[in-house]
Amino acid sequence: MSRVLRVGNASGFYGDRFDAMREMLTGGRLDVLTGDYLAELTMLILGRDRLKDPSRGYAKTFLRQLEECLGLAKERGVKVVANAGGLNPAGLADAVRELAARLGVETNVAYVEGDDLGGRFPGALTANAYLGGAGIAECLRGGADVVVTGRVTDAALVTGPAAAHFGWAPDDYDRLAGAVVAGHILECGTQATGGNYAFFGERAELLRRPGFPLAEIHEDGSSVITKHDGTGGFVDVGTVTAQLLYETSGARYAGPDVTARLDTVTLTQEGPDRVRVGGVRGEAPPPALKVGLNRLGGFRNEVVFVLTGLGIEEKATVVRAQIEDALGQSKSAPAEVGWDLVRTDRPDAPTEETASALLRLVVRDPQQEPVGRTLSGAAIELALGSYPGFHVTAPPGKGAPYGVFEAAYVERGEVEHVAVLAGGERIPVAYGAETRVLEELADPSLPEPLPHGPTRRAPLGLVAGARSGDKGGDANVGVWVRTEEAWRWLAHALTEERFRELLPEAADLTVVRHVLPNLRALNFVVTGILGEGVASQARFDPQAKGLGEWLRARHLDIPEVLLDMPEELL
Repeated sequence: MSRVLRVGNASGFYGDRFDAMREMLTGGRLDVLTGDYLAELTMLILGRDRLKDPSRGYAKTFLRQLEECLGLAKERGVKVVANAGGLNPAGLADAVRELAARLGVETNVAYVEGDDLGGRFPGALTANAYLGGAGIAECLRGGADVVVTGRVTDAALVTGPAAAHFGWAPDDYDRLAGAVVAGHILECGTQATGGNYAFFGERAELLRRPGFPLAEIHEDGSSVITKHDGTGGFVDVGTVTAQLLYETSGARYAGPDVTARLDTVTLTQEGPDRVRVGGVRGEAPPPALKVGLNRLGGFRNEVVFVLTGLGIEEKATVVRAQIEDALGQSKSAPAEVGWDLVRTDRPDAPTEETASALLRLVVRDPQQEPVGRTLSGAAIELALGSYPGFHVTAPPGKGAPYGVFEAAYVERGEVEHVAVLAGGERIPVAYGAETRVLEELADPSLPEPLPHGPTRRAPLGLVAGARSGDKGGDANVGVWVRTEEAWRWLAHALTEERFRELLPEAADLTVVRHVLPNLRALNFVVTGILGEGVASQARFDPQAKGLGEWLRARHLDIPEVLLDMPEELL
């Protein structure tokens, strides 16, 4: 057994860089190559694919990548593990076997099933439990070269190979927790190597084509996050911290394999593009598994009216009243009508575009007719009889279906988790005993505040980084700083109340702040800001990707001692 398991990532979402699989296989040594293709929205897309053709429901991109790379992976002894099976892992496994036979590459293909709980949730387009890595581990122990799964947690793509390689038991919680943290860092691909990074400007020249990340995992569960030599991007404590905070909440990061304690994680810059992740402690996983449910919510459509020049508010009032009158007189008016005026205009603008504001109308209804023909008629018939300069960015279409995401929970023992080996043998996966829960390890007390001194009104982002994301209808915003001095200020300055003041969209929502001193980070969870999830498109930024950057752009009183620090010390 090798003392180090090198696990790389070649996909962070369905649609990620196609060449990444080849780049990772040819760029340096690997033992396992993973690919994460699934997200809440992806499951809805695959569900609609399966409605059209029951033999589909998996990520077709993965097959095309393997067509180029299966022989290369076999030649280099690299195991491939991906959740590209989506709603049909057995179908994808068969397709991979057919591909291997056509290419003349002898390949053992195994898959994991049991996550599909559609029969228990009538009316759901998709209903899938988030499984852990134990099924993947069984497939690899059984000699698989390629393992495809349905809905597993993103981190399971790493915990499974690590558990198989090192022989970890189901209750090796600290080791498994270390692998979960490594898996979470890898799962979004180049977000760990400088992609979408708050402080990108310092090394923007490296981001034209960032390389994908890999983790050197050790038997004790610790790891080093790095990338292949000669690839773009960069790996430092900041990029790893940003990804570690992405789509998480409090200190307990619960999953089906283990509950990883994020308040125990330590990050150390070991060298150029090398960050050591250590100190991770783990607890027993929760007794229930999360189930992601997608259902069709109805149909939506939108029209964006362009308002140019003077009297923007008055023009918006006129066209809004006209549309609402027209819809009110229709026999099939949309059930939901929403308006949003975005003031992108500015006075005495040098171009027509910068002299214009955008008025966005979004409609929803259980049926297509009210958001299609009814809306089209109401909007386009105004072309010659509304505000001066009337035009729209594009005429409304027929309306499109939208989805709604919900989370449910089922007892672990009620979910059949099965590894199906290359020869067809089916191995039920046993769940470990739930035993250890740690005491609160991190000191919950805040650091001593900075001494009082002169402040300057400035954007938060001059001293703090942020990364935000979605979980169903909620969003999280992780905020971190890079020095102890900045942490002594941030921990006291950015309270839940101040967060609501800086982001008025959250003013009437539940906001919970979690403190992670080891990372010099605060993690804010905003409940309900995304409505019924990304597929419902209830918000301008439906996945909250830019929420953290909006927060960084907001101004507050910042100590001058922090603003005057050289960038490299912040």
